[in-house]
Amino acid sequence: MGMKQAIKKLDAFPRAEEHLLQKTQSGALVSIIGLVTMATLFYHELAYYLTTYTVHQMSVDLKRGETLPIHVNITFPSLPCDVLSVDAIDMSGKHEVDLDTNIWKLRLNSYGHITGTEYLSDLVEKEHEAHNHDHDKDHHDDSHAKQHTHGFDDAAETMVKKVKQALANGEGCRVYGVLDVQRVAGNFHISVHGLNIFVAQMIFDGAKHVNVSHIIHDLSFGPKYPGIHNPLDGTARILHETSGTFKYYIKVVPTEYRYISKEVLSTNQFSVTEYFSPMTDFDRTWPAVYFLYDLSPITVTIKEERRSFLHFITRLCAVLGGTFALAGMLDRWMCRLLEALTKPNPRSILR
Repeated sequence: MGMKQAIKKLDAFPRAEEHLLQKTQSGALVSIIGLVTMATLFYHELAYYLTTYTVHQMSVDLKRGETLPIHVNITFPSLPCDVLSVDAIDMSGKHEVDLDTNIWKLRLNSYGHITGTEYLSDLVEKEHEAHNHDHDKDHHDDSHAKQHTHGFDDAAETMVKKVKQALANGEGCRVYGVLDVQRVAGNFHISVHGLNIFVAQMIFDGAKHVNVSHIIHDLSFGPKYPGIHNPLDGTARILHETSGTFKYYIKVVPTEYRYISKEVLSTNQFSVTEYFSPMTDFDRTWPAVYFLYDLSPITVTIKEERRSFLHFITRLCAVLGGTFALAGMLDRWMCRLLEALTKPNPRSILR
């Protein structure tokens, strides 16, 4: 018997006497409030447990021999597609003029609506053909010889008229696509550099009239991952009474995003500094939009992780237990308050 009594003393949940187990309306109200509170907190804790969080780590970039994809989507509202070209130069000495692989351009009317599409290489190919044709052709007189020396023939004159008409109509151009460049420092720029200089002079009557106003819809160095922010997205630079060269100095940071499913996404994030150089009367260059990029030697690894189940159980017990204890205290306070209000006054009884 002594052993049983000792074990009973260890019971942390003693049974209350029957007269203390009274059901009241105030107790019911507190119970409903407590149940609703516990259900709400349980849902919050469950959502918190199921939601992943990210951990950032840094290490030395060991990648070699890979290409760097550059996603471009830029609108030039004041320049027709026939005069725009995309050129790329890198530190390895590779220089590509008017890239045409996976690069497209959309003709836009004065309202910004799409009116046609074509490859960016069309203009330069026509220019090269016209230039070669000039050198192969017989020169009959001195005037024709001068025209062919300058690379200006009937085809070029037709193009000049076409572009001037497009400028008069307020045509613009959207350049979009993917540039696959070497994984070294370099730059790519969008300008009228693909034009023969004499053709460009005929079209614009000087570099100051080349309006390189632009809107960057998307510029990224690889696929997007959750939470990424590309600082140039949505950037608009509009020129009104001047012209010049825009330069964006970009620091590219190699990034790996590891999903909770163990899938790995290789991409890049970047920071940028902007600089604008207005045209002067002594400049011999043509306005352009330059994107000069350099790669960081550090790789950032972003991992998705989920909180441990034991952490979830610990928080759940604390929340539910605390709510139950608080509801019990509130019930006792309400019972005592009601008893104090309903208890008869001794003085009124004596009278």
